[in-house]
Amino acid sequence: MPNSAVFVPHFHWDREWYEPFQVFRHRLVTALDTVLETAEADPDFRFTVDGQMAAVEDYLEMRPENRERVVALVREGRLAIGPWLILLDEFLCSGETIVRNLQMGWAAAERLGGSMSIGYLPDMFGHIAQMPQILARAGFEHAALWRGVPGSVEGHAFRWRAPDGSEVRTEFLFDGYDNGLDVLLVPDQIGRALGEYARMTAERWGGDPVLAMAGTDHNAPDPQLTTWLRKASATGLPITVATLDEYVRGHVRAEVTSVVTGELRSHVRGNILPGVLSVRLGLKQRMALAERTVDHAERVNALWSRRDDSAFLELAWHKIIESTAHDSVVGSGTDETCDQVAARLAEAAQTARAVRDAALAEPAARVPSDAYLVANPLPSARTALVEVDVAAPPEGTVLVATGADGSTHPVQLISEDPTVLSDERMDASQLERVLRRIHRRELFGLLIDRYELTPGSLVFHLAEVPAGGPFDLLILRREVAEAAAAHPGEWQVRTLAEARATALVPVEVPAGGLTAVRVSAAGADSAPAPRLTPATATVPPSAAGLSNGLVDVVVAGDGTLVVTGADGTVLAGVGRLVDGGDRGDSYNYAPPAGDVLVTEPARVTVERVENGPLRSRLRVTREYEWPDALAADRDVRGGTTVRTPVETLVELRTGEPFVRISTAFLNRSADHRLRFHVPLPAPVTASASAGQFAVTERGLTAEGGWGEYPLPTFPASTFVSAGPATVLLDHSSEYELVDDGTALAITLLRAIGSISVNIHPLRDEPAASEIPAPGAQDLGMRIENRLAVLPSAAGWRGADAVALAEEFRNDVLVTRGTAPASGTLPPDESGVRVDGEGVFVSSIRRVPGDADTGVEIRLAAMNDTGSTARVTGAFTEATTVDLLGRPLSGTSAEGVLELALAPWEIRTVVLRQRPADRTDRP
Repeated sequence: MPNSAVFVPHFHWDREWYEPFQVFRHRLVTALDTVLETAEADPDFRFTVDGQMAAVEDYLEMRPENRERVVALVREGRLAIGPWLILLDEFLCSGETIVRNLQMGWAAAERLGGSMSIGYLPDMFGHIAQMPQILARAGFEHAALWRGVPGSVEGHAFRWRAPDGSEVRTEFLFDGYDNGLDVLLVPDQIGRALGEYARMTAERWGGDPVLAMAGTDHNAPDPQLTTWLRKASATGLPITVATLDEYVRGHVRAEVTSVVTGELRSHVRGNILPGVLSVRLGLKQRMALAERTVDHAERVNALWSRRDDSAFLELAWHKIIESTAHDSVVGSGTDETCDQVAARLAEAAQTARAVRDAALAEPAARVPSDAYLVANPLPSARTALVEVDVAAPPEGTVLVATGADGSTHPVQLISEDPTVLSDERMDASQLERVLRRIHRRELFGLLIDRYELTPGSLVFHLAEVPAGGPFDLLILRREVAEAAAAHPGEWQVRTLAEARATALVPVEVPAGGLTAVRVSAAGADSAPAPRLTPATATVPPSAAGLSNGLVDVVVAGDGTLVVTGADGTVLAGVGRLVDGGDRGDSYNYAPPAGDVLVTEPARVTVERVENGPLRSRLRVTREYEWPDALAADRDVRGGTTVRTPVETLVELRTGEPFVRISTAFLNRSADHRLRFHVPLPAPVTASASAGQFAVTERGLTAEGGWGEYPLPTFPASTFVSAGPATVLLDHSSEYELVDDGTALAITLLRAIGSISVNIHPLRDEPAASEIPAPGAQDLGMRIENRLAVLPSAAGWRGADAVALAEEFRNDVLVTRGTAPASGTLPPDESGVRVDGEGVFVSSIRRVPGDADTGVEIRLAAMNDTGSTARVTGAFTEATTVDLLGRPLSGTSAEGVLELALAPWEIRTVVLRQRPADRTDRP
């Protein structure tokens, strides 16, 4: 039995949840006021601020006069702050976001006296496989957490091992982060209660002191806490008051023998609430968009801009990280909370977009205005298809794209815009009112190329890029006034746009680089483009299909797809939609006892939208009769149905070995879950999904044993694979192997109406109060999802899914040139190139605050065999740094650096040029 106890006063602070941020902040200020007063009055008092700096920043924004009080307590070791900026949901953001969270939290804590060196993760809904490596590569030796630990751990600590072999000693909060509260219920009985708790849990401690976490959600400890504990210590087990850092580093001695490798998603000692993976789809999509936009902004700013926009990028990252909080992006808050999360993520994306566009404007200034600049955010060369606005080709001609080297490529015309923008008749006295529409040269969003003024007629010719001479609005006003006076009566005013078209252009872009392309008309005998060959010229559901030589798609009679890969792998029934009821809440799915699954459409139509040569598309519309809601007893789906058309856009592009699929529908049903099925040709017993620097394998079941039924639904960020089917994803999603391992099911929508329900068939206790959340039903919302299906018998490894997922998620960036039209196209430029099988590049950015304009690149080996990464670019020096940016080793590198990466290793390198080697290029 333990012979002592350590109490750790703390609170757990959900920044926003069942109340919005500002309401909780008001409570936070009161709580931290109490903490500071208690600490200053009692030198024995210690306090751990929940491992997240957001609480401290939010407090000091309201109480800036207390900054030095906080600093003094931190330096004395009595107030433990950091290391995170916020306690995040680890599965619903990227690995890079997790790293930035730790970096920003650590830096914020350092500014106030120093960070706690414990990777504190008290309330996350499970933990990613690579968290031990992230912590270890930031210099951490310890972690502390609660949820997700498997039943094999019998003590109060274990060695948590990442896929690369990195380890951190991990304190297991097996009774939660509030296990000390029951002991404190009756202050004059603390000694007795502590003794009973120590006896009950004696086998856990192995001779170490009992760890009693004395705190809970949104409340400061009672100011009398240390008085109570001193009194109890005098008559019972000796009690010490400490920070969590002090307990882990100064009080534990027992040898840790248990080792756990990989992710922690067991239900055996606590609920992991897996339904948060799929509720409030819009937040997951906004998170992915914001992360992608800031990533692209950092890359182009580092490589192609002379402007250091680090302050804007830091702001964007801060807002993204705030939104990763485990009650924010998960969608388990009230509607007003989730609205604020969505707005914050939108603001992050907008801030990053401004940086991205400003960075691209610099090289675009060297591109003629009748051409386009194309930037590749990925560090590998690629041929991409881009849509650009061009002048419509005259009859008898075709469009061709010309690069800087003079090479030409036929393009695909996909739409034409109307030429007549307005045709009006008015009295001559009203002509002056028409001229008020003109702002300098702009009219209706275009520019006036020329105008024709004849008696009774005024015609404006508009263009994107005027080819005519100068335009003077004052002269036009005078001429129109004179003509109106000379020719009274009715006038016709027409506004004609230059005939425009949208063209699909194949563009070869260097790794991390830039290219320019101009689209113009050529003779009809120009070289033909490579064609996508349709399987049939007609489009009945039983016959419609597409082929590009790498993958074939045929639409079956029920609207599902038969997808055949280049190696002959056949996936039949792809896109089968299965809609069922959901009587659960934001935390956990629950099927009603009398569930009705809707799987067959009432009507199917197929339309060929595009037909090559570079891209072909089919639109499959399936109409379903879905129940509009659950019945009153919530264990039966209602008898009223609503006809719901679901549009599926099926797309093949030349050169791609996968089929792109987008689904969209207007949701008019409540309390339901819709899943997209990919049937497998044979049963499988395992799946693998990519995200957060790892590809994690999982079986058909999950470990249970607590008060939550262990549904085998799992997270996936960039792709999920089962057998010969790999699905590339646009955003974090939920999936499950169903039907005894014969199908992969991906959740497209989970619509529920409550944060938590008191009585849940798959969970013993409420996860929160039963607060209505009607916005989580997504009623009246257009629900859109984008994914791609990659068939390959070689699985995700042989199909190079890591690289293909990056290409699917990261489009090239396109902007119009701003130099005078018809000029010479600038030559292609390369940025940073990274080669290596299974090498994933997480970030390329300007080194913050670096006067030498170093570029930091973070990469990982996404396989279990290791990789050699070859980095090429304009650099002469390379320094390996840890995840907090501290130098580890350096070397000379004359534009080429080879890195031997161990299996699943994360490596960060800063690339610089020697001062004598620098040019004017940013």
